[in-house]
Amino acid sequence: MQIDNPKAMTVEEMRAERDKLVAQGTRQVFTKGRFDILHRGHAAYLTFARKRGGALVVGLDADVSVKANKGEDLPINSEQECAFVLGPLRAVDFVVLFGDKEPRDIIAKILPKVLVKGSDWAHYVSGCEAVEANGGRVVVADMVERLSTTNTIQRILQVHAKDETA
Repeated sequence: MQIDNPKAMTVEEMRAERDKLVAQGTRQVFTKGRFDILHRGHAAYLTFARKRGGALVVGLDADVSVKANKGEDLPINSEQECAFVLGPLRAVDFVVLFGDKEPRDIIAKILPKVLVKGSDWAHYVSGCEAVEANGGRVVVADMVERLSTTNTIQRILQVHAKDETA
């Protein structure tokens, strides 16, 4: 599948890029998500993650993994559309699409020095074992209250329902 984003690469390409970053002494940060309907909470989260190191890799949940994790009604936007939208963001250096239910394998392959996870999932951080075994660390990011894709969708549906009854 072709993704229209010059920052997008395969896991294998990212592993090679990671080796270059390590050789340059650049600390690689990894986070993951779908960023389906990009909002201020996402921007704050990605900016927070980027500040933890010299290069931010975003593991982008593929359509198949979103459906497996969140149900058949999601995603709203395709993986290609989400990857495209992440491209111009200054905080994002690389985008790697993955279709597994969780990112454990991709994290073990690219071995970032910092793994960032939102506080909404602080109880379970997939891939933390590989990062910590490689001398890295896990950082938990506070979430921006009331800002989530789920809340955005609910708000849109409420507004639409009001329009329908008016």
